[in-house]
Amino acid sequence: MNLLAIFQNKVLVAVLSAWLLAQVLKIPTEYLKSRRWMWAMFFAPGGMPSSHSALFVAGALSVGLYYGFDNPLFGIAIAITMIVAYDASGVRRQAGMHAERINLLFEELLQGHMWDENELKEVLGHTPLEVIGGILLGIFVAITQWIIWP
Repeated sequence: MNLLAIFQNKVLVAVLSAWLLAQVLKIPTEYLKSRRWMWAMFFAPGGMPSSHSALFVAGALSVGLYYGFDNPLFGIAIAITMIVAYDASGVRRQAGMHAERINLLFEELLQGHMWDENELKEVLGHTPLEVIGGILLGIFVAITQWIIWP
C-alpha cells in the first residue's frame, strides 16, 4: 500500500488538519486565559477549541462537500458528530467537574499531608463555548480545504 495514497483521502486530510489545528490553538488560547504558556495543552483533552468537535465536524462536512449531502454516509457522520459534541460538553465536562470536587475533598481531608496518588484529571470535557469553537473550526477547515482542493 502506498503511504502517499492515504493523503489522497480528502476527508481524512480534513479530519487530521482540524484536529492538529485545534490542538495547536489550545496553546495560545490557554495563554490568553491564564497568561502562562502551557505547552502541554497540545496533548490535553480539554481546552479551547474542542479538538473532538473540530475533528468530527470537519469530517462530516467534508463527506457532504465531497460525496454529497444526500449520501447516507453524511447522515451517519452527522449523527456521530452530534454524539461527540454532546459528550464533549456534557458527560466529559461533568466527569471533569466531579474530579475537581474530589481533588478538593482530598486536599481538605489531608490538610498538610503528602498525597502520593496522582490527582484526578479535571480537564476532561469542554464548556459549550469550547465545543462551539471546535464546531466553527471544523467548518472552517472543511470549507477551506474544499475550496483549495475541490
